[in-house]
Amino acid sequence: MTSMLHTSFMQESTALARELGPVFEREFFNLRFTFVTGAELVAELADDRRFEKHVLPALEVVRPAIGDGLLTAYNHEPNWRKAHELLMPAFSQTAMRGYHPLMLAVGRQLLDAWDECAGVRPVDVTGSMAKVTLEIIGRAGFGYSFDSFERATTHPFVVALEDVLNHGQRLVTRPPMAGGFLGKRAAERNTENIAYLNGVVDEVIAGRTGGDRGSDLLGLMLESDTLDPVNIRNQVLTFLAAGHETTSAAMAFTLYYLAADPVVLQRVQEEVDTLADVDEPLFEQVSKLRYLRRAVDESLRLWPTAPGYSRVAKQDTTLGGKYPMRAGDPYFVLLPALHRDTVWGENAEHFDPDRFLPEQVRSRPPHSFKPFGTGVRACIGRQFALHQIALIIALIVRRYDITIPQDYQLRISEGLTFSPVGLTFQLTAR
Repeated sequence: MTSMLHTSFMQESTALARELGPVFEREFFNLRFTFVTGAELVAELADDRRFEKHVLPALEVVRPAIGDGLLTAYNHEPNWRKAHELLMPAFSQTAMRGYHPLMLAVGRQLLDAWDECAGVRPVDVTGSMAKVTLEIIGRAGFGYSFDSFERATTHPFVVALEDVLNHGQRLVTRPPMAGGFLGKRAAERNTENIAYLNGVVDEVIAGRTGGDRGSDLLGLMLESDTLDPVNIRNQVLTFLAAGHETTSAAMAFTLYYLAADPVVLQRVQEEVDTLADVDEPLFEQVSKLRYLRRAVDESLRLWPTAPGYSRVAKQDTTLGGKYPMRAGDPYFVLLPALHRDTVWGENAEHFDPDRFLPEQVRSRPPHSFKPFGTGVRACIGRQFALHQIALIIALIVRRYDITIPQDYQLRISEGLTFSPVGLTFQLTAR
């Protein structure tokens, strides 16, 4: 899923951060951002006693579609905490073990599709990863398959969801005088899309209310009387919208950096090849792919899939003893700039998985690496995402040597998430 906002505002702000940071302001259309990029200040903002999540305008505009889901709920709304506490068991180690076979099954579908292309034609990396993550969250979370690898065209649910998210982003940046007939028609189409999305999810929910409700995300919500039916639908849409797009981008970025550095790729392949005599990693083995996990973290450092997150002060305060903050004023943690802060050294643009060796991690200030957000509202699905990223990449690099076209230059699409543009691989069977 790709935003239609053709902008590089966050990337430009990242480039300015070393000159203007650790706190600076910029305007984007009718929006004003106060960026925070220094590790010490970000650590202070992580204190949930003084600060809390701010729902950005880019998230507010999709509330008509996903309401008070975990991503878009305001802090005063009770359902985010109810849902968070209810769903935490779904991301435990025990639950992850249960998801592993399903993730493998989707991985096999990817390999089958790529086998047809190996040595013949390039594969669309970003699009393929989106199929993988959509299938995994759909099946593991809600027992629903989008038939991503069987369909010749994109599932209409995915098209509608993408249109809703893009419509929201256009609203954020549209000048006040814009609108007219085109604006009215876009609003009508957005209403139609939301109604369609709601209908599909409601049908899935209805199919699970008669007998065994299961132990996945949907089953946990249906078995409990904690959440009302509308909020259950909002949570389903939230996980589908946010859960697959961010994870697929993280996979694509990591694969790009592996293919761009043959030495790193060889180290990852050697590590994967040392697994026991099995064609596919066992659940216990995924966590032992430590160099691969460091490569994933280093990719998330350079290009976290979300540009950042916003925090507000609960009361008037001073950040870092220097920057006055009034209660409710939003400060935006610009992640690519934080992840290139001076604490990462002078070669922060260089891809080096060994930055995440345990001794290197211990030498850096806390909160200098925040790809999953912070505090009680941080990403609930972090371990779910990391497990599937490591597993799917392990399957790929064990099966293929991956090569980027010689003329490819990494370009980044920018909206609710970052994602590589036009990334393709030539595959050679190993």
